[in-house]
Amino acid sequence: MQVSVSGAPNGSPVFLLHGTPGSRQGPKPRSSVLYRLGIKLICYDRPGYGGSNRHPGRRVADAATDVAAIADDLRLDRFSVVGRSGGGPHALACSALLPERVHRTAVLVGIAPSNAEGLDWFDGMAQDNVHEYETAENDLAVLAERLRLRAERVLHDPESLLEMLRSQMAEADRRFVDRIAIRRLLAATYTEALRGGPYGWFDDVLAFREDWGFALDTISGPVKLWHGEDDTFSPAGHTRWLARQIPHAEVQVRTDTAHFGAVEVLPEILAWLTAQPDYLHR
Repeated sequence: MQVSVSGAPNGSPVFLLHGTPGSRQGPKPRSSVLYRLGIKLICYDRPGYGGSNRHPGRRVADAATDVAAIADDLRLDRFSVVGRSGGGPHALACSALLPERVHRTAVLVGIAPSNAEGLDWFDGMAQDNVHEYETAENDLAVLAERLRLRAERVLHDPESLLEMLRSQMAEADRRFVDRIAIRRLLAATYTEALRGGPYGWFDDVLAFREDWGFALDTISGPVKLWHGEDDTFSPAGHTRWLARQIPHAEVQVRTDTAHFGAVEVLPEILAWLTAQPDYLHR
């Protein structure tokens, strides 16, 4: 498992779980910000992404096992978890399955389970995402080939995926990704994520559309759900649905932002995650 650690060496530990596709190199606050917040930030490539070996057939719930193993290696008994976009379900898995170890959990622009009762899962979602998830249910061979071609294109032209996504973004997201530094960062993130092929991306899509392997109503710890109202990749209705299923969840939907607002709000979320810390280091 490929892991990176940044920020304050003795700070309050927080796992940041990347999106789909994504890698440990995804957007995060500068080390100076993490030091000021007193945070030790831990990022890792999910199986099949970047430098992590593939785990075919993995479920969302398996992220809890991965996070626990990394925490053991780092000698951390307690930690918080934040998942962004495709990392959201995996963060909830940690909260549900590691209740004695997870202090607080946050989900930024996350998605709901595919069998979410009472939710029109595709409502408000960009057509390309809809097509991708529908293909996962109907023709895995077609999905695998489509993602293989996209991965190859990213390796030859790192900004190609960003350009494809840009055509489906809300205006708030386009303003954000049009910043030169952000474009370079996202391009590097996607290149690292897909350097070994599309396998992490493919396995994420399958895992999201299958049973997640845990029940949302068993989550007992503090959970903050954050979303941008204009999100076209994971619509805000998913977060509102999650808020109705998770006991004691705190939800915030901002009307002036969209999917990539999750990057800008991260320092604020990290401060919440480490409030009233009770971490114990072995």
